[in-house]
Amino acid sequence: MKKILVLGAGLSTISLIDYLLKNAEENQWQLTLGDIDKELAIKKVNGSPYGRAITFDVTDEQNTLKVISDHDVVISMLPAFMHMKVITKCIELKKPMLTASYATPEVKALNEEAKTAGIPIMMELGVDPGIDHMSAMNVINRIREEGGKLKSFYSFTGGLVAPEYDNNPWNYKFTWNPRNVVLAGNGVSKFINNGRYKYIPYHRLFDRVLKRKILNYGDFEVYANRDSLSYREIYGLEDIPSMYRGTIRRPGFSKAWNVFVRLGATDDDYIIEDSENMTYRQFINSFLRYDPEMPVEIKLKLYCVNSCDPEVFKKLEWLGIFDKRKIGLKRATPAQVLLKLLLGKWAMDPDDRDMLIMQHEFKYEVGNEEKMIVSAMAFEGENQEKTAMAITVGLPLAITTKLFLQGKIKRTGIVLPITEDIYKPVLDELKTFGISFDEKEYMMG
Repeated sequence: MKKILVLGAGLSTISLIDYLLKNAEENQWQLTLGDIDKELAIKKVNGSPYGRAITFDVTDEQNTLKVISDHDVVISMLPAFMHMKVITKCIELKKPMLTASYATPEVKALNEEAKTAGIPIMMELGVDPGIDHMSAMNVINRIREEGGKLKSFYSFTGGLVAPEYDNNPWNYKFTWNPRNVVLAGNGVSKFINNGRYKYIPYHRLFDRVLKRKILNYGDFEVYANRDSLSYREIYGLEDIPSMYRGTIRRPGFSKAWNVFVRLGATDDDYIIEDSENMTYRQFINSFLRYDPEMPVEIKLKLYCVNSCDPEVFKKLEWLGIFDKRKIGLKRATPAQVLLKLLLGKWAMDPDDRDMLIMQHEFKYEVGNEEKMIVSAMAFEGENQEKTAMAITVGLPLAITTKLFLQGKIKRTGIVLPITEDIYKPVLDELKTFGISFDEKEYMMG
């Protein structure tokens, strides 16, 4: 009997654990779920005869070594900054590990050590990163087999609220990590367009959006992710003239969000004095010029780009930025204050469902013809627990674990899901769960 160790019982583990337990009898698996909160782990195992829950603390080195050594494969669902502790132990003990998280430069540096140990450390097996890699490589390799040469690859992903629950002026609700939304885009966004490197500084990012229609879900806008260039190496597209990755939002979001960016309200680098006793109105006013005779609303319209737009102002006013409610956060950064305000307005309602949407656009030449393939996927969650995000993070990771334990993946080192032996069977099985891509091909010119 193969023994699987899952570390972490957080929000994104529900589909992963359900899948492994449902397939445990047929495949002769025993699952151990470890979390700092044992009661949470017990709840997730849900009385299955093929699962057990334990208390797990990654900072307890001796216990971590013992627990890992007792299992055949490890799945880490811990916070990203904890993965290195697990990876180094897995290499030391020659235990394979899988996770949905990014392969950081620090992780990639362990490639030879993992190969020497004869094990795979399989990274980026979730949705983004994960399904994005698999679905992209599926098309890229098909184009190569056709003799085509890729000229452009654009890829977009977004976590949104499902259309029937989209009922606020921003057309947005938090469906994943709220703090990451507030800090999104900080730094410089880099991509390449027709052979020219392009750089968008943070204060201009939300001015520079693309417009798209996706499937039958209507209009969207896309802003650039921070680093599109590194994906050239991942996909073997070092010479491609155009490469762009972005985040999907509904139209109008970026123009309104840009008000907070230009004000400085998304800054997370300094503490606001006496933030606990400040009101949200005073918080916004603190970024505007000193003019005690002028209402904050007028000052904002006069001195902040986009805020005089009626639709933008409506969004800002609806959030409550002019309210005289106390913030109540001690020693808070601007980003923390803004996050608290947004949590009260962008939270999902109990009956809401989320939606994950992804689109790839490939332009390529084959012979004397120029073609374009558009491949798009939209997937709606079931409820507040089985969200689209949790399902699309957990399922590809679970399926890959099954394939590995069945001996169908035979790789060592730091491994991404960019080869056919991984992405083809995973994508095929994801279709049975309703996670599939609609593909259309066009002649250009």
